[in-house]
Amino acid sequence: MTKEIWLNMAVKDIKRARVFFTALGFSFNPRFSENDQMAGLMVGDKNFMIMLATEPMFKGFVQHEITDTSKSSEMLISIDAESREEVDSIAKKAVEAGGVLFGKPADVQGWMYGCGFSDLDGHRWNVLYMDMSKMPKP
Repeated sequence: MTKEIWLNMAVKDIKRARVFFTALGFSFNPRFSENDQMAGLMVGDKNFMIMLATEPMFKGFVQHEITDTSKSSEMLISIDAESREEVDSIAKKAVEAGGVLFGKPADVQGWMYGCGFSDLDGHRWNVLYMDMSKMPKP
């Protein structure tokens, strides 16, 4: 059976992507980050890996055209935060590192607090703090 799942994303410049995500507080798996073609971005306590690959390498993997992130989104990457303050902090860090905030931190549906930003390559990220005590009951 499957051991892990990795998300793969195309980036224009691995070095710039590393600097950006490091500024947001993410780390990289050294085993998958020792070259200038890809980097293993680690997300969360369970160490979900997002493989950042240069566009030529990524195109070789998918054998298909790469989405133009200035015109469309192939996916929305959502990550959870431990607090409202962490949402605010990540939003601020994303902008300071060169990202674009497309959704300012705000309350969502009465039980979530979140923001949305685009990274240097236009991939969209959603950061949410969820107050499960306020989540509507089914």
